[in-house]
Amino acid sequence: MISKIMNMKTGEFFNKLLNGVAIGIVIGLIPNAILGEVLKALSASSPIFKTPLFVVQVIQSSVPILIGCLVAVQFAFTPVEIATLGATTFIASGVVKAIPVNGKTIIQLAGIGDLINIILIAMIAVLLIQLLKGKLGSLAMILVPVIVVTTVGTLGVVILPHVSLISKTIGDAIKKFTELQPLLMSILISVSFAIIIVSPLSTVAIGIAVGITGLASGAANIGIATCAMTIVCGSIQAKNKLGVTLAVFFGSMKLFIPNWMRHPIINLPIILNGILGGFIAYLFNIQGTPQSAGFGFSGLVGPIAAYKFMNVSPLLRVGLLFIAYFVLTTVGALVIDFVCVKILKLYKHDIYEFK
Repeated sequence: MISKIMNMKTGEFFNKLLNGVAIGIVIGLIPNAILGEVLKALSASSPIFKTPLFVVQVIQSSVPILIGCLVAVQFAFTPVEIATLGATTFIASGVVKAIPVNGKTIIQLAGIGDLINIILIAMIAVLLIQLLKGKLGSLAMILVPVIVVTTVGTLGVVILPHVSLISKTIGDAIKKFTELQPLLMSILISVSFAIIIVSPLSTVAIGIAVGITGLASGAANIGIATCAMTIVCGSIQAKNKLGVTLAVFFGSMKLFIPNWMRHPIINLPIILNGILGGFIAYLFNIQGTPQSAGFGFSGLVGPIAAYKFMNVSPLLRVGLLFIAYFVLTTVGALVIDFVCVKILKLYKHDIYEFK
């Protein structure tokens, strides 16, 4: 064994890796999740709000850099190594796209990248950086970025199309769900998005790629809402810090990726509440668009889209959406939690502890 990282237990290594990933996602996505829709509405009436709207939207594309840097911090890397890992995950994420325009190459930022590829490349880069420790002497500041960014970054770009097939395969399966009977479709899509939102996959990317509309889009959003409230209720029971619970409520379910991977049983309450979400979407006829699918109630994107498709009075629309997105999903989460923990004793609330 060449270092303390090589001597780490596998669980400890992946905990550090996934904790960096989770925190990076929250920092990059939470500003737009909280302020995006508000600033978008305000910018329509006054141009002064366009700049902060631009800021909270663009910061999302910094997620790969943030993940790389925060993973490096978890492993107590030096400033040079932190910057190197951030640059490597940024390049390998797929956020950066080179577009030829009139004989020139335009560099464009798009989305948050492929999280699975980011995690894989971060893991490889961490191991390589640790392997190089103490072997480059005074040239480390020059050679570490050159070696790691060039080799691991290139690897990330090469494997990205293949890793992205994971999301495409799941998206194709979800597209098949849209051909089923409406209630069954709602349940399956609700459960699927409830699980995907707490995984390294992107619900927004899948929603747009599949092009789900109408009830399917609404079911996706309600499913995400059920996952959010399941984790919020579990986080409160686990007595996590208020900031952790609020981050989840505002849309950062991926903060619990480490818990999701450490405790597969956490999928049980998520799936059960997701099934309830399918019934809710069907009974309330919650609808949406491909662009709104994948947000849940984060930034109120899902409820705002659903509001536009409803034909009742404005006040009744708000009431129905509040009941569908917040009341029933919370009741479902609490009942399922009570049955699973207190009656069936399938797990304890420590599966929701944020470490």
